[in-house]
Amino acid sequence: MYSQKYLHKNRTPGLFTAMLFVLVFGASSIESVAGTEIKIGMTTVLSGPARALGQGMKAGVEAYFSEINAQGGVNGRPLELIAIDDGYEPSKAAPNMRKLIDEHKVISVVGNVGTPTAIVTVPIANEEKTLLFGAFTGAGVLRQTPPDRYIINYRASYAEETAAMIKGLLSAGIKPEEIAFFTQNDGYGDAGYKGAIRALKSMGFSDTEKLAHGRYTRNTLNVEEALSIILDAKVEPRAVIMVGAYAPCAAFIKLAREDFPDTLFLNVSFVGSVALAKALGKIGEGVIVTQVVPDFKSKHPGVVAYRQAMKKYAPDMAPGFVSLEGYIVARIFVEGLKKAKPELTRESVIDGLLSISKLDVGIGETLRYSAREHQGSHKVWPTIIRAGKYVPFDWADLKK
Repeated sequence: MYSQKYLHKNRTPGLFTAMLFVLVFGASSIESVAGTEIKIGMTTVLSGPARALGQGMKAGVEAYFSEINAQGGVNGRPLELIAIDDGYEPSKAAPNMRKLIDEHKVISVVGNVGTPTAIVTVPIANEEKTLLFGAFTGAGVLRQTPPDRYIINYRASYAEETAAMIKGLLSAGIKPEEIAFFTQNDGYGDAGYKGAIRALKSMGFSDTEKLAHGRYTRNTLNVEEALSIILDAKVEPRAVIMVGAYAPCAAFIKLAREDFPDTLFLNVSFVGSVALAKALGKIGEGVIVTQVVPDFKSKHPGVVAYRQAMKKYAPDMAPGFVSLEGYIVARIFVEGLKKAKPELTRESVIDGLLSISKLDVGIGETLRYSAREHQGSHKVWPTIIRAGKYVPFDWADLKK
């Protein structure tokens, strides 16, 4: 506590007012009036083999923020995104998270990329009582029961994506023992793999430990050992479920195609669809990717608005699934800001988001939040590469 003598000697109006405000209302309230910009943080991968993911999320978020700023901001205050590169490494993501919260005084952290980084940033968000919203990951660490107050998601989980794959493959006549796995050797790979295994067991298949499972190290292209494990499988796989980033997944598919020309390769949304298709070229024909957003070329009004925003504010980046997710995340977040009452603070933003009982952002899916529901969407959109482009498809089409 400051002494009366100190306050009297140093009482400039601004200093005295600010100090009094902190003493009376607390630190979380001073954040609502400190400066004109509303600062939002992001620690993400902007360099390294997975950089297209972070760059895409950042571009999508910034495109929508730019739209809002052009309209005068939120209640007259512009939005400022402070994005810091973590290279998809937990050792960098953790200090980035603390820097954003403690030094930059962001009101929330939005659109972080990755599961291994989430494993270290989620505890910090909870500890610092600062919202982590719309992370680009479907991992269970962000989906606790009951949910963590400071963790709110947009997208379907990896378990939901891989469960959709399992259900679709079995409905197409592929047997459980004909499925193999290629995953990143960390929490991200574990999340997708375990989701698929749970789905198989729920459908009556108990010999899941016999299924071939090759793994690779994050931020590397060392996929040969993983491929050798799958090549040694007792039953030749008709489908390989993949939980990785686009560069190693592309490297794996290119090699595996030589031995498994008719095998299906299925990827979860985190892979980075556009980057994967580009890396594969003609070899990508028939590769499947489950999405957590609709086709970025669709006529949904929210998707049309996204393409227009990208053309205006990120003209050098082609539209894609990742930046569309960033745009949707930003749009939902801004709705939370608008509903934050009576003042804009770290806590009121959370209350604003959780008050969204029904939200239409123009993607053909109604989003819902509540104190018990911290994930807005549970929908999975399957897509397949045809002639170098992603097109929606139905699992029943695999029978043809």
